Amino acid sequence: MIISIASDHAGYELRQKVVAHLKELGHEVLDGGATTADEPYSYVEAGKKIAEDVLGGKADKGIAICGTGIGISIVVNKYKGIRCGLCANEYMARMCRQHNDANVLAFGARVVGQAVALAMVDAYLTEPFAGERHAVRVNDIKAMEEEFYK
Repeated sequence: MIISIASDHAGYELRQKVVAHLKELGHEVLDGGATTADEPYSYVEAGKKIAEDVLGGKADKGIAICGTGIGISIVVNKYKGIRCGLCANEYMARMCRQHNDANVLAFGARVVGQAVALAMVDAYLTEPFAGERHAVRVNDIKAMEEEFYK
């Protein structure tokens, strides 16, 4: 699987650990965003990179990291066709795939530790979309996008 991952400066160090984990699992990684934890880098630019990679077909899924995960999740969710779940634990990561067919996972480097982050990544990448009644809701979201996105 091809994963687009990016972060701001606050998420830089955790992103490095997630990237290494993804590569160990055999995934191809499109890594972007901050190049150091010491120089400010906008979560807006990091989020744009992920959304554009996923929507452009360069990546199958995305992982977005900033300090809290809030800012970057707002950014990627501004894109029509992105369903980003902001998660704080493994259960939420599993449910964002199973119930919402999320194509981007977001979390905060200042909110979750490395072990939780890696567990969320594993759950997110392996959990299938449940479909059925959940597909109805995802299709409702898509219909809303068609109506309201200009």
